[in-house]
Formats: sequence, C-alpha cells, structure tokens
Amino acid sequence: MLSAQQMQSLPDFFKEIPDPRRAQGRRHRLSTVLAIAAGATLCGMRGYLAISDWAKSLGQKARERFGCRYQNKRYIVPSLSIIRDVLIRVNPVHLDRALQRWNQAYGQQDESLAIDGKTMCNAIDDQGHQTHIMSAIGHQSKTCYTQKSRDPAHIRPRCQAHQRNQDRHPAT
Repeated sequence: MLSAQQMQSLPDFFKEIPDPRRAQGRRHRLSTVLAIAAGATLCGMRGYLAISDWAKSLGQKARERFGCRYQNKRYIVPSLSIIRDVLIRVNPVHLDRALQRWNQAYGQQDESLAIDGKTMCNAIDDQGHQTHIMSAIGHQSKTCYTQKSRDPAHIRPRCQAHQRNQDRHPAT
C-alpha cells in the first residue's frame, strides 16, 4: 500500500526521463504514466492489464496525487495502450535510475531482499532485444522495488553488491 505522500512524490522521480513518444497527441505526462505503473507494481500488480486495472480503480484524490490529466471536472488515468506503449519504449537505464532514487528515499528500512525476474513477452526494443524485469521485495517492509533492464547481466552487479553488503552486515 502506498501512502499519500509516496503517491504524490512518485511523479517527481520520473520528471527527468526523456519522453520517447512523439509530441503530437500526448495526453498524459510521462512522469504520470511511469508513476502509476510504479505505484501499481509496488502494490503487487503484474502485467500491463493489471497495472491498467489498478489505475482505473484509483479514486479521484489518488489520481490527483499522481498528476493525472484533469478533464470535464474529473481526473483521467492513462489507458492500457498508453501504459503498455510507455513501458515498452522508455529507456530502461533512465527508469532504473529513477526507481533507485525513489528506493533511496523510501526503501531504507529493509535489511534483506527477495529477488525474482522474468523476460517480458512481446516487449522488443529498437535493437531487437527482449526486455527483462527484476523485482526485489524487502523482507521487513514487504515493499516491491522494481528495476527494468534490457540485459540481465546489467542487473547482476547490483544484486551482488547488495549481497556483499548483507554478508558484511547480516540481519540479526
């Protein structure tokens, strides 16, 4: 579960990421789409449809906190196709850095992590590489911290660094 402060802060962590979409026809800010996807993932949603359904279930106040577009006296969440398009096309390195910054701000209470990963079907980048995602769940907080990477080898050094840190400072 995300607190109101966490919801409101999420878009700020994604503001520096370049938008891969054409300027024409953009209805939702990139930071809003990524914040909603991250929020849904942090709340346990897996897959584009689950993220979209989670977004649709948000109340008006939560939509406002995420920075959703205001139209006809209501806040509108991005559609399934917008969420999917953005997550496939966003630069995974920039997304990873933004998520790391959020994790540094809100994820300090976990001493150990459970890590899982998979390859996403039909998520091919411009170079023909499949997208790989990894989730790290904090044992103490039960919070899911997610990284997105094109290359699974990109993830390993962070996991090994975390493991070395845990070896030096084991949980009691």
